Amino acid sequence: MSNCERNKKILLELVKQPENSRCADCGAPEPDWACYKLGVFVCLNCSGIHRNLSSRVKSIRLDFWEDELVEFMKSAGNAKARALYEKAIPPFFYRPQENDCNVLREQWIRAKYQRMEFSGETKYPPLSYTTGFYEGILWKKGKNNMQFQKRKFILSEREFTLTYYNKQDSKGPKAVISIKDLNATFQPQKIGHPHGLQISYQGDDHIRNLYVYHEGSELVPKITRNYLKEGYMEKTGPLQKEAFKKRWFILDSENRKLLYLRDKLDAEELGVLFIGTESNGYSIKACAPKHARGNKWKCGIRVETPERQFVFMCEQEREQREWLDALRKVLCQSMSPQDHTGEEAGLNIQSSQIHGHWLLLDDSTACSLVLTPTQTFPRSKNL
Repeated sequence: MSNCERNKKILLELVKQPENSRCADCGAPEPDWACYKLGVFVCLNCSGIHRNLSSRVKSIRLDFWEDELVEFMKSAGNAKARALYEKAIPPFFYRPQENDCNVLREQWIRAKYQRMEFSGETKYPPLSYTTGFYEGILWKKGKNNMQFQKRKFILSEREFTLTYYNKQDSKGPKAVISIKDLNATFQPQKIGHPHGLQISYQGDDHIRNLYVYHEGSELVPKITRNYLKEGYMEKTGPLQKEAFKKRWFILDSENRKLLYLRDKLDAEELGVLFIGTESNGYSIKACAPKHARGNKWKCGIRVETPERQFVFMCEQEREQREWLDALRKVLCQSMSPQDHTGEEAGLNIQSSQIHGHWLLLDDSTACSLVLTPTQTFPRSKNL
């Protein structure tokens, strides 16, 4: 056996060890790359970030490994690197997952290895995180058009607000958003920019969405949670006679809401459906509706609320199973006092439209559904 084959075999055995079997940075299974400067095994996506930051990386299977590098990897590994670089991670710091966008991975890798923020050797958080005030420029999409323009944003810890201005020399802000009503999610694919961000917040009577991006790479998330599902789905009217229309749906598991918009970059939602618990009269079941009109798919999901039923049609059984799992996650969550308030507010689907959509899982698995109501109901401004 040649040195090349022997070294490859050693590396493949190393990466099978439990502490090395997942990417050192995002947790993706079966990493095929290694950063031999740091002694860690990483996935393809994280290896690209390490390479861009001037760390030395090699493919375990495809590259030639010198004997001394293999010996170093044997003496190092993910567990030892974690003990050094992740010694003091604050409980509130977000760890990227395998399906997160690159900007989250990059900020994590920079903080972990370049700045060594979690080694315990420096006071945490760094001074730049504790000023309580951050001002910067973001490119923001127009409410009723696709044009992005520069806008000034100010994040204030003392006021606990995010404020933005239509023009840099504006005397007053366009909006002052309370942080408690705000959620921010990275949306690079939806917005078409690697640093794209969707900022959603509760307005007076609707959910407002701002779509922004930052030109640089120092976009650091302050408040964020991932939506459980998001994407297009077809939807028709309550009588099931109207033409199916394409709408963008967002499943917000944190607030137990299924929102739909006319298009994925719309500023405001058309409606909201609240998803409660089984003890409150809600249920999620697989079904095969016999009287739905115009649907092309046969794998159904029935969402029952105390007031009515909704039927989703999936194109494939795999997609049906994925949606059942996602919706049941929300169904099984205990309701908070705030959730009961939201339910009592009468969140309901608008009677004027029911449409179809394309839905995207957290892990970027795409699935297609059709939403069809099984009863009529009075018009409501909420979904």
